Amino acid sequence: MMSMTCRNLDFGRTGLDLFACGCSSNASFERSSVKKYAKAVSRSSNGGYGARKLVCYRRDISPCRVFSTRSPETLLNGVAEGPPPVLDLKTESRRPISVTKLFEVVADDLQTLNQNLRSIVGAENPVLMSAAEQIFGAGGKRMRPALVFLVSRATAQIVGLQELTTEHRRLAEIIEMIHTASLIHDDVLDESDMRRGKETVHQLYGTRVAVLAGDFMFAQSSWYLANLENLEVIKLISQVIKDFASGEIKQASSLFDCDVKLEEYLIKSYYKTASLIAASTKGAAIFSGVDSSVSEQMYEYGRNLGLSFQVVDDILDFTQSAEQLGKPAGSDLATGNLTAPVIFSLEKEPKLRDIIESEFCETGSLDEAIQLVKSCGGIERAQDLAKEKADLAVQNLQCLPQSAFRLALEEMVRYNLQRID
Repeated sequence: MMSMTCRNLDFGRTGLDLFACGCSSNASFERSSVKKYAKAVSRSSNGGYGARKLVCYRRDISPCRVFSTRSPETLLNGVAEGPPPVLDLKTESRRPISVTKLFEVVADDLQTLNQNLRSIVGAENPVLMSAAEQIFGAGGKRMRPALVFLVSRATAQIVGLQELTTEHRRLAEIIEMIHTASLIHDDVLDESDMRRGKETVHQLYGTRVAVLAGDFMFAQSSWYLANLENLEVIKLISQVIKDFASGEIKQASSLFDCDVKLEEYLIKSYYKTASLIAASTKGAAIFSGVDSSVSEQMYEYGRNLGLSFQVVDDILDFTQSAEQLGKPAGSDLATGNLTAPVIFSLEKEPKLRDIIESEFCETGSLDEAIQLVKSCGGIERAQDLAKEKADLAVQNLQCLPQSAFRLALEEMVRYNLQRID
């Protein structure tokens, strides 16, 4: 049953003919908001940095090769020749990045999206709307639809498209609905009581309502996806839902398995997290009508950003408190889900294997395992992995013209790394 297998992929872990697309609200957006953003983030040469220097953008690195994205093996190999460069947090974290500022150039687009999401769900069923509101109103950053809008506007400039199409906006709404459905189902599977500091849907309304709410959003998003009438995008997004299930099965079959390899972890992370991001960014480029080489680079950008984001999330599971996480710290390890910090730590600490394979049967063993991960370098190596994927994501943006939208996409990469600074 889909509801029992579809995994969220927030980097974590998502239609819409009932409303207008809201294009009119953006008529003056290009002239005002973009200029305001560009002025805020770009200083003169005397100011110490320019827009191109806000993230790792090294001209001595050759453009990365474009690999096929159809098989899991390519998830690990989309790298330029030579050792993969990484971002240096110490030199790149010149100033904090706020999500509000980051998405300022698509703020009007996101506002319209928020109104549309509530309209489509609420119009169908008030009970489902109440359940969905737990997710829609729980402090989510709307990162995935924001990426759709940013890539849409950045690639639209290549072909001279002055305004977003209805398909661009519909794609962003579909992506957020799929993401939300996956969150609801994920909480049911994990028996999570809290998300983003609030009670989960199944905790408030029961498992039955939560499963049905998630199913409804998957079905609704699929219907609107079909109505886009673009076979390439339909296949792309449909694959994401299949990937959710594949990732969940892959995780369930390797719980407490101390022999799990980093490559397996990355493939699982792609299925559960990066797949939706990559499909979102590529789909946006397709609807802009750009060359296939550009849309493929946008896929690679989403894939690398998604993998980096998942690794960072897995690091935070060890370094942040339950209050900061909105869920118990170390929850992945407690349930036997071994992530990058643990996989790296197992290479150096034999005792950690014994504790994990005992499934934390002794009092205090989970806390001991967490301390071992922190003390033997697992977190630092995971940080390097996150930076490596982040640097590749920045390289994938080199096909885009310089603009406030490209800059925001680059800043998204640095925002992610800032979370572990």
